[in-house]
Amino acid sequence: MVKDNDNGVVGFQFHQRDDSTKWQKFQRALYDPSTKQVLGRTPKSWGQLLFFYAMFYIVLAALFAICMQGLFATISVQEPTWKLEESLIGNNPGLGFRPISDKTEDGSLIWYNTTNHTTTTKWVKLMNTFLEDYNKSQVGENYVQCDFHKLPEPDQACAIDIGDFGNCTPEKNYGYNSTSPCVFLKLNRIFGWKPEFFTEPQDDMPIALKEHINSIINKKERQQIWVSCQGENALDKESATQFEYKPHGFAGYFYPYLNTPNYKSPLISVRILNPTPNIIISIECRAWAKNIVYRGGSLNRAGSVSFEIMVDTEGKANVMEAKI
Repeated sequence: MVKDNDNGVVGFQFHQRDDSTKWQKFQRALYDPSTKQVLGRTPKSWGQLLFFYAMFYIVLAALFAICMQGLFATISVQEPTWKLEESLIGNNPGLGFRPISDKTEDGSLIWYNTTNHTTTTKWVKLMNTFLEDYNKSQVGENYVQCDFHKLPEPDQACAIDIGDFGNCTPEKNYGYNSTSPCVFLKLNRIFGWKPEFFTEPQDDMPIALKEHINSIINKKERQQIWVSCQGENALDKESATQFEYKPHGFAGYFYPYLNTPNYKSPLISVRILNPTPNIIISIECRAWAKNIVYRGGSLNRAGSVSFEIMVDTEGKANVMEAKI
C-alpha cells in the first residue's frame, strides 16, 4: 500500500519478516493466540461448519432411509418382483450336470483311470460335496414324503432320498470304481414356473424314452419332465449306447418352485453303461416338456446340457492330448 505524507514523502508498507522457527509456525498453525484461531478457523467458524455438515448428512441419511423404505415396501423377501418372461433369466429353465472338475482347464470333461485310485477318488469327493445338502436329515420340520397321489402343501417340501438312485450312491462310489460312471442332472430353479408335461410319447423322442412312457399306465405318473441322454455325434452314439435313469424324469409335484423353506431341487442320476473306453465321448442330455425350448449346439444351448466322458482302462491315455 502507498501512503503520501504531508512533506511529499511517499511511504510504502511492508510486511515484517517472519523470523519464527518451523516449530513456532507449526504451533501457530494449530493455534494462533493473536486471532484465537484453531487450525485456521475461529471456534465460531468451526461450530458453523460442523453444524452445516451435521445437518447435511442428517438430511442425506433421512432421504436415503425414505428411499430404502419405499423400495422395501414394493418388494417381497419371498418372491422376486420380476418373474418368468419379465425377468432376466426368463421362463426356459436350463439343465445342469454334476460332477464338474474343480480345474477350469478340464472344462466339462469327466476323465478317470479305472486302475488309478486317485483319479476315481477325485470324482467321488466332488459328488459327495454336491450331495452334502441332500444327505442331511430330511425328517420333521416341513418335510413330507411326496408322490403323484400325495402332493405337498404350499408350505411343505418334498424329501429326497439319495438311496433311490440305484447304483449311483456314495456306497457304490457313484460308479467311478467301474466302467459305468454316474452323472447327476438338475433343472435350474425359476420361481413360479410350471411345467407342461408330455404325457404321450413324441415323434422326436428316443425309442427308449417312448417305451418308458408307454410302460406307465397311470396318467398321473406321466406328469414328469422327461430326460434323455445320447451321444452328440454319430460316433458318440455308437460309443455310448445305454443309459440308466433313476428316475427317468423330474416329478411334477416338485413344481412350481415357490421359495419354500428347505426346498431341494429334484435330481436324476444317469448311469452311463460301459461306454467305449479310452476315447472321449460327447454326451448330450435333454429335458422334455412342452414349455421347455430345446436348442443344441455349442452356442446358445437351451433345455439341454453337454459334457464329455473318458473311461481310461489302460492307464496310458493322456487326457490333454485326447482333448486336442
